[in-house]
Amino acid sequence: MTDALQPAITVQGLTKSFPGIIAVDALSFDVHAGEIFGLVGPDGAGKTTTLRMLAGIMPPESGSAIIAGHNVIRDPEGAKHSLSYMPQRFGLYEDLTVDENIRFYADLFGVRRAERETRSLELLKAAGLSEFRKRLAGKLSGGMKQKLGLVCALIHRPKVILLDEPTTGGDPGSRRDFWKILYELVAEGVAILTSTAYLDEAERCHRVALLDKGKLLFCDSPVNLKSQFKKSVVSITATEPRLLRDLLKNSAGISSLLLTGDGLHIVVDNAAQRIEEFKAVLQTAHAQYDSISVVEPSIEDLFVDAVTAREQVNV
Repeated sequence: MTDALQPAITVQGLTKSFPGIIAVDALSFDVHAGEIFGLVGPDGAGKTTTLRMLAGIMPPESGSAIIAGHNVIRDPEGAKHSLSYMPQRFGLYEDLTVDENIRFYADLFGVRRAERETRSLELLKAAGLSEFRKRLAGKLSGGMKQKLGLVCALIHRPKVILLDEPTTGGDPGSRRDFWKILYELVAEGVAILTSTAYLDEAERCHRVALLDKGKLLFCDSPVNLKSQFKKSVVSITATEPRLLRDLLKNSAGISSLLLTGDGLHIVVDNAAQRIEEFKAVLQTAHAQYDSISVVEPSIEDLFVDAVTAREQVNV
């Protein structure tokens, strides 16, 4: 039995190297029951390697990981029934139906038939898959496969769920449905550790760890991270943001620039001063833009600025 006050996941100094690269660099964090914790970062940040170590399928070089009271490094089998791991390519059997896939995973975890039936009905309804129970998994859309994978991963009521970029490639509707299911699980007291390359999804997590090349940059709630950010973000909307970026990138006071869907986000030291300077540069170049203003920072702004600063230090 684990103490209810203890974190569901405790990671201390987790480290893993491959030839020529430190994939995970002394990573430490914890995740509590009823919390969605996000590992956020681009490809190569160390997210998948971290989750594989926590799932007990890849040994670390050093460090420790306790999941639901079990030392997953020393005793991965002991943690098996308390956690569920959904990798990027979850092992659905495409020649089996939705129901048959669920039954297969239920049998793996020793779930009794009555419990399986009750649980699968709940999960299929939440995932919007109730009417597709007899459909072959191979005939499902990408988003539906992701949701079926989650249903299979949850069939044995794990206390901890490890999700490796579960919404990658999914359409916006499927991504919303997926997150709705995660929030329902949180309400049941499940601890969720999910990785994502979608920095907008970090806003949906209770806390996030921002990773770059295996190193932890920040770890806190999105609200706290943004409130503690000491710089300002200037937003410029325009039809040709790349032209504006090229015109402004060497201006004074800029620490990072980020192309957005409709323009630029520029992290600066003094917004009032820099906005006037930007306007002058753009006017001289006869560059067109729709608006320029100070906006609240996003997690993506924080991450890009932190990575840019780190790269400049390491040059």
